[in-house]
Order: sequence, then C-alpha cells, then structure tokens
Amino acid sequence: MALTKRLFLLGLIIFFCVGCDQLTKSIAVKTLAQQSHVLSYLNGLVRLQYAENPGAFLNFGSTFPEALRFWVFGVGASIFLLIAFFALIKTNKLQPFMRIALAFVIAGGMGNVIDRLFKGGQVVDFLNVGIGPIRTGIFNVADMAITFGAIALLILSFFQRSESGSS
Repeated sequence: MALTKRLFLLGLIIFFCVGCDQLTKSIAVKTLAQQSHVLSYLNGLVRLQYAENPGAFLNFGSTFPEALRFWVFGVGASIFLLIAFFALIKTNKLQPFMRIALAFVIAGGMGNVIDRLFKGGQVVDFLNVGIGPIRTGIFNVADMAITFGAIALLILSFFQRSESGSS
C-alpha cells in the first residue's frame, strides 16, 4: 500500500477512535460524574458508572506511588506510542490488517494518555458490562480500541506464523 494511502487510513482510524473516546469521556464527565447511582440498561447487561482511574487496565498500578504512575503510564506509554507509530508508518513488513490493529492500539493509548495529561494523571472510565456477578471492570472507548487491536494482533500473528510454518 502506498505511503500516502497508508497514512490516510491510519490517520482516519486514529482520529476517529481518539475523537470517539474523548467525546464519550466528555459526555460521561458532564452527565455521569454527578450521578450518585449506577445507570443500568438491558437488564443490567450495560451499566454506566463514572470513575477516575489512576492506573491502567482494570486498575492495574493504581496503588503505585504517584511518581511511578507518572513515569510508567505517562512517560512510558507515550514513548511506546511514539515507537509504535513510527514502526507503523516506516516498516513495510506489516500486513494491512496488522497495521489496522496496531492503529487501534495506538489510538486507544493516545486517548488514555490525553486524559492523563489533562486530568491530573487520571483516566475517565464509565462503561461496565456483564451478567449478574460476572462483570468487567469499568472501562472506556480507548480501552475497547486497545483490547480490540491487541486481540487482533495476537490472532493475526498466530495465523501469520501458521502460514509461514506450513510453507
């Protein structure tokens, strides 16, 4: 794929994901932050509940000292995103679907890093899904993009290894 087409597609994915993430977080801040109760839909399958998360996925690292959280989740995540972005646009070895999956990971990471920069190291979370006691943690659109991209990368790399091993 030509570099300009590749950059346009990747830019579109990143812009759309970061935009959706920041818009939904803004709505959550305006509508859910003042709620004293959880909003429940589809018989509790989907719950909307405002939370500010100082850690990463499922609150990992939320008990780390503030300085460590800054370096790991702020600086470290930003460095990872820069490296991933440059690898995404510079390498010709990635298949198109792997590029798309990596773009989702980058977009989700950017959405959460933006929060950390402008919300005192916190990330806004507001979604919770599950049935009865089997529930996810509270998450956001950026987390969905990261999860989707990471799972897609794992699946695609598994199939890529299978194809190269069977040749």
